[in-house]
Amino acid sequence: MNTGLLLLRLVTGLLIAGHGVQKVSHHLGGGGLAGGTAEFRGDGFRGGMLTALAAGGTQIGAGLMLAAGLLTPLAGAGVMGVMTVALTVKWPHGLWVQHDGYEFPFVLITIAAALTATGPGRWSVDGALGLADWPLWCLAPALVAGVGGGLATRFALHRK
Repeated sequence: MNTGLLLLRLVTGLLIAGHGVQKVSHHLGGGGLAGGTAEFRGDGFRGGMLTALAAGGTQIGAGLMLAAGLLTPLAGAGVMGVMTVALTVKWPHGLWVQHDGYEFPFVLITIAAALTATGPGRWSVDGALGLADWPLWCLAPALVAGVGGGLATRFALHRK
């Protein structure tokens, strides 16, 4: 089980962090901060550069924390938050990704929730600190903070 959790954390967390890097820089094929700002404005968000920095920074931080298995419920909440915003952007297109739907953000929200529920496993920073077995009740506040925070962000910053 620990090997599976490690693989899931590393792949998911590093991909999310990489996506954040693309939002704020030209690394990994990103459009830089100007590109991230234009993306958010194009999706109907106010705040432009600040929104891109907040989203990219959260993706980088939460993604790296998830990959490391560091404070897993907090990392899971961060991932759920930014991916909830992404899900709301893609919602009008339906579920499937081939139609620019919300399938992939939904999968990432589910993975973050599952890792919050199971804990990061023994091979993690939390494991090294004796925190690998977070209590299941941590899932509820992580969901409320993550999904609720993502929805609040959408309602506060979206123009349409």
